[in-house]
Amino acid sequence: MNRIDAAFRRARAAKAAAFMPFLTAGDPDLETTAAIIEEVCRRGADIVELGIPFSDPIADGPTIQESFSRALGHGIKVKAVFEMVRGLRQRCDIPLLTMVSFSIVSRLGPEKYFADASAAGVDGVIIPDLPADEGRSIARLAESNRLHPVFLVAPTTPPERMGDIARASRGFIYYVSVAGTTGARAELPPDLAEHIAKLKAVTDKPVAVGFGVSRPEQVRMIAQIADGVIVGSAIVRKIAELSASPQAEMVKRVGDFVAELSAAKTKATGAGLT
Repeated sequence: MNRIDAAFRRARAAKAAAFMPFLTAGDPDLETTAAIIEEVCRRGADIVELGIPFSDPIADGPTIQESFSRALGHGIKVKAVFEMVRGLRQRCDIPLLTMVSFSIVSRLGPEKYFADASAAGVDGVIIPDLPADEGRSIARLAESNRLHPVFLVAPTTPPERMGDIARASRGFIYYVSVAGTTGARAELPPDLAEHIAKLKAVTDKPVAVGFGVSRPEQVRMIAQIADGVIVGSAIVRKIAELSASPQAEMVKRVGDFVAELSAAKTKATGAGLT
């Protein structure tokens, strides 16, 4: 069984949503990224989304864009990221997905990217600039390399396309809570539950919500209506704020923050996963 599927099954059995922190690979460096992944694995993360730095992000807000710039400034390459994952797999079994631009996949060659990712121990891939209807052959290629392709549904996605996207996705469907770019927000959309209900009406696959989630109360709210919660910019910003700290202190404090967020993933009695 793919580690992603197993993580959602464990979350369902625990009557909780799967908590997914996003980390930029190589910010501040790959050694620290690996240490943070190990720490968040111990502190309540169920799946980790690992961003592959790219010079022209599609939907990433300033916080993640700046982290990509820092990583690229350190010369981070895809090969080095996969080497980090390979070493991490000797110590940590948490599910890992890469979030990567199709430009990178295309430049390296989809077969090579997916084969190398799978060999390193990656479990899935999110390509945010590849629509599901244009990416079917790419999705099949990912699956042939034992990777789950995960596609995105946005608030503006027409209902008739939701089913097509859900069928193309494996592991879960990534629901983008707000139109626009990533970034922590004070409030989540008031119609979020309505949109999630529409999506879940056309699929029995898990639905994970990302974009704009930054506080425990937001995690708690999403956990009642979805199967997974993704937090990115708030964690990446925490890492940036701790850039002058010793590695051990940074890792611990990021772990503390993830533990605080993850503690809110339990479903209220009767909410249940569907």
